[in-house]
Amino acid sequence: MAASLSCVSAGPAASRPSGLSCRLLVLLLLLNSGYKGDNTKPACGKPWWPKNLDVTRHWPWEVSLRVENEHVCGGALVDLDWVVTAAHCIQGTKEYSVILGTSKLKPTDSTRALLIPVRDIIMHPKYWGRNFITGDVALLQLHTPVVVSKYVQPICLPEPNYNLKVGTQCWVTGWGQVKQRFSANSTLTPELQEAEVFIMDNKMCDRIYRKMSLIPRVVPLVLGDMICATNYGENLCYGDSGGPLACEVEGRWILAGVLSWEKACAQVRNPGVYTHITKYSKWIKKQISNGVLSVPCTSSWLLLLSWLLQPQMGP
Repeated sequence: MAASLSCVSAGPAASRPSGLSCRLLVLLLLLNSGYKGDNTKPACGKPWWPKNLDVTRHWPWEVSLRVENEHVCGGALVDLDWVVTAAHCIQGTKEYSVILGTSKLKPTDSTRALLIPVRDIIMHPKYWGRNFITGDVALLQLHTPVVVSKYVQPICLPEPNYNLKVGTQCWVTGWGQVKQRFSANSTLTPELQEAEVFIMDNKMCDRIYRKMSLIPRVVPLVLGDMICATNYGENLCYGDSGGPLACEVEGRWILAGVLSWEKACAQVRNPGVYTHITKYSKWIKKQISNGVLSVPCTSSWLLLLSWLLQPQMGP
């Protein structure tokens, strides 16, 4: 039952609450009632299985990045109108869009799938190009915020000081085998694929790739802003470039990485190499906060506070 509130008193004017006091009272009641605006978002989304169906889980932050409605990369929703992907996925000044809310590469259910144009692209300033030296991360600002539902939810960003332990269980998801996407016989799966992986020690990962490289040993291949994951023998190429490496840590699902190295799929047993999002979460959060006024729930609060703090007008 909704609580009623009256700011009008039948008593003398001196005993009536002031306009500001009345507004503060409204604010306290709204806070006490748990009001968060019309478009609140959960702290972290989580995957779930459809009932009575023997299918893969639904990953509500999964994004298909598209050019002319053709899938080019994966991505992860991290806020109502922000997506994280790999910087090398962005080429030139093409018109990009994203599809969310579906596990199908070519969705037919228009009531669930969301197609949203990309409004702005922010490349990390340390990105050096397709050599993947460093900074292989990009932020996509969507033209309109998503409507949070069972099918569309953001994944949490890790804290900048968070240490993801070796052996942590994670999941990589995507629609295609990265090694094939840019070849003449490229194939993509119609349904989102998932693979269980485990965080691997960077030094061990570097040794694996050094066996196939002519680069001098003094120059590391797997850098500190990268993270490796393996499932110890199976093909790891289920994911897409830019696609999420998601880990459940203490009951929260965090975006540990985005798939960076396409060459990771050159051989079956190669570990996947991801941009380590912990190293970039501070930068990501700063970019998002710079555009915070575009988020509806924040705007609702600003409008509400503006109204509450207005000087009281005379009768």
